[in-house]
Amino acid sequence: MRSCVKVLATAAVSLMLTAGGAQANEYQARLQALATEKLAVLAADPVVVSAVKAQNEAHAAYDAAKIDELDKAWRAEVAGGGGATTNGMLANALSKHLLSVRDGSAGLYAEIFVMDNKGLNVGISNMTSDYMQGDEDKWQKTFSVGADAVLVDEVEQDESSGTFVSQVSVTVVDPETKAPIGALTVGVDVEKLQ
Repeated sequence: MRSCVKVLATAAVSLMLTAGGAQANEYQARLQALATEKLAVLAADPVVVSAVKAQNEAHAAYDAAKIDELDKAWRAEVAGGGGATTNGMLANALSKHLLSVRDGSAGLYAEIFVMDNKGLNVGISNMTSDYMQGDEDKWQKTFSVGADAVLVDEVEQDESSGTFVSQVSVTVVDPETKAPIGALTVGVDVEKLQ
């Protein structure tokens, strides 16, 4: 019976996507509530905040050329099945924490990643295709907008898993200054929303 319900839910989401309903995103209200009730709390977690602050300080002198160099190296490692930088990112304390949160979400969170004030990955639960996220809405419409910014992206089908996911992003804020210091993005499996 459970698999039958899953098939029906998947068919309903597929129909919504093919009918252009993804533009209206019928999950918007629930995803917005998730962002403000749970994801903002995760973004304020001391593990997240301290890792972002540390990376912001460590990368303060990075310019566009350095960021481009790092992003190209990251992409090459991903294409080659891993390397020192990508494996190091997966093994850092923040990534382990995000993986634990993802795994404890009963499948609701497909992926979680955190970016610094330049849009660079700080921690990831899953490998990302690129290191630099700062040229994407998930960073530009949160960190660049301000402390309370939330972005709920369109629902898309993840081809590798067959799930329907919306990326929901919030700003990471320094609790002392209330200034934006980074961003957090969570891929939410919309079929698992309550």
